[in-house]
Amino acid sequence: MATADLALRATQISKRYNIHGPTPHALRDSLLMAARRAKRGLLRQPPPVKASEPGEFWALKDVSFEVEHGERVGIIGRNGAGKSTLLKILSRVTKPTSGHADIYGRLGALLEVGTGFHPELSGRENIYLNATILGLSKADIASRLDEIVAFAEIDQFIDTPIKHYSSGMFMRLAFSVSAHLDPDILVLDEVLAVGDASFQKKCLGKMDGVAKSGRTVLLVSHSVPSIVSFCDRCLLLDRGQLVKDGDAAEVTGFYQESVVTRSPHGPDVLRAQLSKTNRARLASVLLTPRDAAGREQPVLRVGQNLDVEVTVIAEQRIIDANVAMVIFELDGHRLIDANLALKNDYLSLAPGEEATVCFSLRNLLLRPDTYRIGLWIGRRPIEDIDIISDAATFDVEVDPKTTKHFQVFPGPYQCEFTHSKTVRSVLADRSLTPFNDAAR
Repeated sequence: MATADLALRATQISKRYNIHGPTPHALRDSLLMAARRAKRGLLRQPPPVKASEPGEFWALKDVSFEVEHGERVGIIGRNGAGKSTLLKILSRVTKPTSGHADIYGRLGALLEVGTGFHPELSGRENIYLNATILGLSKADIASRLDEIVAFAEIDQFIDTPIKHYSSGMFMRLAFSVSAHLDPDILVLDEVLAVGDASFQKKCLGKMDGVAKSGRTVLLVSHSVPSIVSFCDRCLLLDRGQLVKDGDAAEVTGFYQESVVTRSPHGPDVLRAQLSKTNRARLASVLLTPRDAAGREQPVLRVGQNLDVEVTVIAEQRIIDANVAMVIFELDGHRLIDANLALKNDYLSLAPGEEATVCFSLRNLLLRPDTYRIGLWIGRRPIEDIDIISDAATFDVEVDPKTTKHFQVFPGPYQCEFTHSKTVRSVLADRSLTPFNDAAR
């Protein structure tokens, strides 16, 4: 790719950190410890502490990619994948062990809280400090100061040392400084992790304006909706290596599938639970996500189907028992209840018999989150045969190919609905006056 088209180029970037064992005690500390033991009559030589062997950890390993001017690129990966390390290298905060990064233009970065700001300086002084580092003149800074402060919404605290700021105040100021100094490349690390929904929307609006003006944006985030809504391209890092680079929806979908954990099928799921009676027990549960056509899926996404397969083993005869499955939020709020009685069906078993009850939940419109499943078998109001409040957990993910919003709101995510729309010509109704500049 021609250099004139590039915003940055990363060439085989690697970063190694040395891992050391425990630091030996200083002589003063050793003497104080010996004196305390002697005072308590415990003057014995403790067994020597075996130090860990020093080693090395590669945060990044041979990472190469190019970004063109005006691209919006998301960077995702698990914790420890190397995302923040990569941004620090691109921002010249740290040096790579090998390889190099070429930056074509002025780069503004919002990294982890505290990077590039002095806690003893006021908000105003830190604005001037950061802008000066980026090469702006004092006159340029002064012309943008009011806009930066207004966006950050910290007018009355602008002359207060930032060590007294809350994390939200600091993040608003840091983002405002980074976005308003007209960088050619804007690098953001988890900018949406701090702040309320209003601030997040404000940030994305500003980022969108920066990108539409032809500048380049690199965004690190664990939020798939944010990456898909804002970025056209995405890089996936895993254990310090670049494993996928492509369309944002495709890469985030691959990432979701690579980190999913499936509930095991077998008694181990419920081993820690005790039956309420010896008559029958809930033996296992299996969760299987499916698409609208019934095909098994590796990830359960909003609006897909979920099969919950429950195994019951009878120790004694049970007659006309109800089997129920309940989905709870992690805080215990009850969301969905499915049971045999709702379908006017019941379960009868002879001693030693085993039954499998499958609940097929369709078009599961829960917001992206983690949920837990509780199970129950019994005969109301006669007896509770077996109850398991935490039989399994499962995650619901957004569908990167269809998501329209960067925010995930609390409560149920969506619902089935119908709507209608009527369009008519205002000019065709003579009783209405056309709206134009003269009528304002």
